[in-house]
Amino acid sequence: MNTKVQAAVQTWANSLSDLVPVLTGIDTTTNMSDIRDSYAKMLAQNPAPTGVKFEAVDMGGVPGTLVTPNEIKTDAVVMYIHGGAYIVGRPDGYHGIGGNYAKMLGARVYMPDYRLAPEHKFPASIDDTLRTYEWLLEQKVPANRIAFCGESAGGAMVVSVMVAAKSKGLPLPAVGSSISPWANLEHTGASMSNREGLDPLNSKPVLDILARAFLGDTLANHPLASPVFADVTGLPPILVQIGENELMLSDAMRLATHLADNRVRVNLEVWPAMFHAWHFYATMLPEGQQAMESSVRFIETGLADANR
Repeated sequence: MNTKVQAAVQTWANSLSDLVPVLTGIDTTTNMSDIRDSYAKMLAQNPAPTGVKFEAVDMGGVPGTLVTPNEIKTDAVVMYIHGGAYIVGRPDGYHGIGGNYAKMLGARVYMPDYRLAPEHKFPASIDDTLRTYEWLLEQKVPANRIAFCGESAGGAMVVSVMVAAKSKGLPLPAVGSSISPWANLEHTGASMSNREGLDPLNSKPVLDILARAFLGDTLANHPLASPVFADVTGLPPILVQIGENELMLSDAMRLATHLADNRVRVNLEVWPAMFHAWHFYATMLPEGQQAMESSVRFIETGLADANR
C-alpha cells in the first residue's frame, strides 16, 4: 500500500471512529447529518471516471442515483448497494466505484439511498433496497438482466436482499458480487481477533458498537442481518471478494462456504495483503483495479449464463 493510499485509508478509519462517541451518547452536540456529510465528502475524493453521468431518480419511493455510461453496451442493469455500516454512506460518495462499474460494464447502475441507522434501525435498509429491486422489476427490467453488487454492509445486503426477495416470491437477479461483506454481526470469526491491529480500517470494538446501533433490539444472528445464518438455497451465482488483512475475512469465508454448502455457485477471492473494500482506490492501487476487473468479469458471465 503506497503512502497516498495509506493516508486515504487512515482518513476513512478516523471517520468511522468518529461515530463512536455520537452513537454511545458521549458526544451530544455533533449530529448525524454532519457526520454523514463529512463521510460522503471523504469518499467522494475517489473520483468518478469520465464518460458517465449521474442523475437523481425516485425508485418506487426510495431516492437514489442512476449512473449512465456514455457508451451503453448492454440492456442489463446493476443495483449497487453502498456500505457504511448501515449508518453512513449515500450515493454521492460512491460516484467513483459506481461510475467505474457503469463504465466498465457499459451498463446503467442504480444506487439506492436507503434509510440509515440509528434513526432507522434494522430492517429499514434491507426493506428499502428490496423495494428498489421490486421497482426495477416493475419497470419491466427482467430479473435475469439484473446484477447486485455492493461492499461491506452493502456486500452483506447483496445476499440478504436476495434472501428477502426469495421469501417474498420474487424472481431472483442473475448474479451478485459481494465485496468485503459484513456478513456476521456476531463477529465470531477468528480474524476478528487475529487481524486486530493489522486491518487498517476496522477494529472489533468499533464494529460491535456500529452493529448494535443498527440492530437495536434485534439479535445479531438474524438471517437478514447476518446472511451466514440465512436460507440461501436457490440463490444465483455470487462472487465474494475479501482482503487478507481484514477483520471480516473469516466471516466472509464462512459466507462463501455457507453458499457452497447450499449448492449456490460461488467464487471466493482472498486478495493478499488487501484491506477492506480496496476497490475504492482503483485509480491509485493496481490490486483495486484488478479486483474491479474480476468483479466485472464475474457479473458479465453471470448475466450471459442467465440469459441462455
